[in-house]
Amino acid sequence: MSTQTLTKESRGPAVNEGLRAGTRWYVPAVDITETDEELLLVAELPGVKPEDLDIQYQGGELSITGQVTPSYPPNARFLLSEYAAGGYSRSFELGETIDSARISAEHKDGVLTLRLPKIEAVKPRRITVKAG
Repeated sequence: MSTQTLTKESRGPAVNEGLRAGTRWYVPAVDITETDEELLLVAELPGVKPEDLDIQYQGGELSITGQVTPSYPPNARFLLSEYAAGGYSRSFELGETIDSARISAEHKDGVLTLRLPKIEAVKPRRITVKAG
């Protein structure tokens, strides 16, 4: 990946796993690939519904947070409790190379895919040479 595109990863409030305001927070696994046209970010967010995702891109920083809210019957009594519900948080400093108006997101089967198109000024340009 170009060091000019992804300048620094910011872990934000969660390093690997931690508690914040009584809620367990996790750092999701992420892959980021780069082409001449865009960055493609794929993140694992199991249990997070699309409506519980918050994705922000501001000042060159991309942040992703998502909350897992399990739905148990109101009068349920736990016989065994191993599922640690909570939230996910991850952020990256991408610089000003992303066209924020064209960012798109898709969430399917617990996997978030973000397409982060580059601005025209940073895309490679091929110059045609005319025979003279």
